[in-house]
Amino acid sequence: MIDIIGILDAIESNFVYLALLSFFAWYPLISSGVLVLVSLLYHFRRERPFNKPEVDPKFTPKVSVVIAAFNESDHIAESIEGILKIDYPDYEVVIIDDGSTDDTAAKVIPFVRAGQVRLVRKLVNEGKAMALNDGLRCTNGEILLIMDADAVPDPGIIRYMVPHFKYPRVGAVTGNPRVYNRDTILSKLQAIEFTAIISLQRRAQRVWGRILTMSGVVGAFHRTALIDVGFYSPDMATEDIDLSWKLQLRFWDIRYEPRAVVWMRVPSSIQGLWHQRRRWARGLAQVLKRHGMQATSWQCRRLWPLLVESWLSIAWAYCFVLLTAVWIFCYGVGYPPVGASPIPNWWGMLIGTMCLIQLLTGVILDRRYDKKISLYYFTAVFYPLIYWIIMAIVTSISTPGAMLSTPKRAPVRWKPIRGDAL
Repeated sequence: MIDIIGILDAIESNFVYLALLSFFAWYPLISSGVLVLVSLLYHFRRERPFNKPEVDPKFTPKVSVVIAAFNESDHIAESIEGILKIDYPDYEVVIIDDGSTDDTAAKVIPFVRAGQVRLVRKLVNEGKAMALNDGLRCTNGEILLIMDADAVPDPGIIRYMVPHFKYPRVGAVTGNPRVYNRDTILSKLQAIEFTAIISLQRRAQRVWGRILTMSGVVGAFHRTALIDVGFYSPDMATEDIDLSWKLQLRFWDIRYEPRAVVWMRVPSSIQGLWHQRRRWARGLAQVLKRHGMQATSWQCRRLWPLLVESWLSIAWAYCFVLLTAVWIFCYGVGYPPVGASPIPNWWGMLIGTMCLIQLLTGVILDRRYDKKISLYYFTAVFYPLIYWIIMAIVTSISTPGAMLSTPKRAPVRWKPIRGDAL
């Protein structure tokens, strides 16, 4: 008869198990602490009223606002109306309809007839990256502001982003996406996430000198930079992460502008969130596989913090899943495991407290851009319970396939994920 208890006892006294347990406990504490401290450094250096970058009224290059749309009839008109309210003297609006099967084009036509936008209509759907690559060639602007078709910008967005391009090395500026739909606990959690995770990460990464990803929802690019890297890669699951790395590997600078606010819609169902995060995890793994080796060179050393953080986060996800499976099995056979307790212990409370501190820091720093974000901080207690579990499982499932397979040399098609539309 197999001695289950003896096997479990041997596992939990093994050095590998103890190392995994230490990594599982220390990684979130250290990473969260570093994120809070470095993002605060960014805030005090760049965001306080007396040291924030000024809007330059004399620097007004032509800007093309570009939207690629597929079956966006429910939101495209609202997005265009928001874009037309932008306060900037010289910009055009170009909409690319990527073979929509609904009446997206019909919703755009009234704006075309009014002379307010131009419409590029593709009869064959080839995915977002190909739609943007085709549409960008029809624009006239020196600066290209690319937005999602269901997003609504604040009127000052271009005036805040354009001054960064006075510096020749700046190839792109990523904005500050805020969650528009907050009707479910899941969407409220994502509002907190974009405030306390993504926004803090971009502040910290800006201090380190490189940014993991331009926001696919809103990003401004210098036309020369996009031409230099060959525009978007149609075969990648996340064209925005891939483009960010291509730009930085060519030594273009990417900046973060927190005042460039755009309001976006996020998944309001578990199914929608699951599919979105699987794509994100698969896309990151594809980028690490395609560009990881080049990023290890000394010339690209400013990308090293992103490489280390990306690999450590993937390793922690596997550690989370593995240890959780071991603990569940241990409790199932009546053997209390080392390092786990159904009642929150001192270490668990410490990790939870650090998480709440990070979330609170994000809320404090971003409340100037999102006046109502403080109202959703009470949902932060659910963040580790829901998000850590989802993201650990998603990363564990998605990474191997992306690492072991070669991306198909064909465009990645659209996968709408908002709300319950999945």
